Amino acid sequence: MQTKEYIKFISEIKENIIKSRYKAASLANKEMLLLYYYTGYKLSQKIKSSKWGNGVVSNISKDLKKELPGLRGFSFRNLQNMKQFYEEYELLQNLLLPSQDQSFIIMQSSTAQLKENEFMQLMTAQINDEDNDLKIETFIENSFLKIGFTHHITLINKCKDINERVFYFQKTIENQWSITILEHHINSKLFQLTGKIINNFDRTLPVRLHKHATNAFKSEYLLDFINLDEDDDERVLENEIVKNIKKFILSLGNDFSFIGNQYRVTVGEEEFFIDLLFFHRTLQSLIAFELKRGKFKAEYAGKINLYLSALDEYVKKEHENPSIGIILCKEKDDKVIEFAFRDYNKAMGVAKLKTSREIPDKFKGLLPDIEELKKLI
Repeated sequence: MQTKEYIKFISEIKENIIKSRYKAASLANKEMLLLYYYTGYKLSQKIKSSKWGNGVVSNISKDLKKELPGLRGFSFRNLQNMKQFYEEYELLQNLLLPSQDQSFIIMQSSTAQLKENEFMQLMTAQINDEDNDLKIETFIENSFLKIGFTHHITLINKCKDINERVFYFQKTIENQWSITILEHHINSKLFQLTGKIINNFDRTLPVRLHKHATNAFKSEYLLDFINLDEDDDERVLENEIVKNIKKFILSLGNDFSFIGNQYRVTVGEEEFFIDLLFFHRTLQSLIAFELKRGKFKAEYAGKINLYLSALDEYVKKEHENPSIGIILCKEKDDKVIEFAFRDYNKAMGVAKLKTSREIPDKFKGLLPDIEELKKLI
């Protein structure tokens, strides 16, 4: 029979094993990044100084594999990526290259110097320390060297804006995103949409929750895993979301736990049903989603306010924060939302909802609409 002492002992050993594995993986990733950066530096400098063409990289890859049978990670494409990795972060050479290779001086254009200054400021802004060199070293150790090489290359190719790239650095580390999840969030414009949702949080939530609540939601959600016809109503949309609940949670972001759909709350002698109910771990709040296939209407605010009042009264635990309501709709008028929310004391926001069947504005008019296509077929 297992005693409490024995179970505790096993739990402690298990925790140490997991921590040790994570540390080993982190150290291995760091060494790999440093190796790739150094290899990229050697390739870049040699090609420049010896006037080798880029075609030599293919020969280098083949010869390395001959010298080291079974060598992986040094394909032609990966060597090109290493060169790109170094050249993109050439400004970090004094921190990433071995000391014997830091003696050369690289002349930079005024544009490159501006880029370096901007990047350094962003990288170090999150660290409260008067020593700027220490800030940079801390960022390198705790952020730059903590994400995978493939993540780095993806961010270099897809995120030219420095602010955006640093944003994804931090999110990847905080949430341990795989490359697939990172690409999903880049493609769904998480950086551009996070914190932009129209809301009344500043009036209805405790001050300590304002920033967290705003950053927990996006102004637009692309549900590219759902196909809907024009005449499909909210119930069809809801069923499709529930069928694909893991993908929907991924589109929402982090810390959302699904409680249920058509969640029943009773007020007096009447029953009301919330389309989707979640719990957000960081906010410690219930999150009610109301789905609308059309344009936002002012009366939706009254309905979600009632739901939130019922949740706070009958469902919310004593230690939890006030519930939050999000209306997902196809179209919205920001001014109408502002006026609709003005006199309500419950936290709520409105975001746009897009599915894969919807044609982007720039392509509208180039093809006949769905009904015309049906007639043609």
